Amino acid sequence: MNSRKKIGKFGEDLACSYLIKRGYKILERNYYKELFPYKGEIDIVAKKDKIICFIEVKTLYLKNKSDFSPEDKVNFKKQKQLINLSQIWLIEHKIPLNSKWQIDIISVILDKNHKKAKIKHFKNAIFQ
Repeated sequence: MNSRKKIGKFGEDLACSYLIKRGYKILERNYYKELFPYKGEIDIVAKKDKIICFIEVKTLYLKNKSDFSPEDKVNFKKQKQLINLSQIWLIEHKIPLNSKWQIDIISVILDKNHKKAKIKHFKNAIFQ
């Protein structure tokens, strides 16, 4: 596993812990689908208060003050991909598309020097 994947997995592990502490139930991790023309992954599928949350986790190391945050990396193409994959997940699990669901983004900034992580949770960040 390369260092980028290790950082991503570490960020996802932190995000899962964060969600569990806040009452979310993790339903699935790293849901991957390759169904033409849709291909990609949903990092975390969780549920809280009867709402299914499809969660994209973006993790970065804090090197110096940067012009962008991890959540800025979720561009329009990635948003469309997440919407399509979320709908495929719902269909596969026989959950009506008109059920309550949303797409969240969790931003994780790792500070190596202070051995800390800053987590931001953007709920319902991408509109279907």
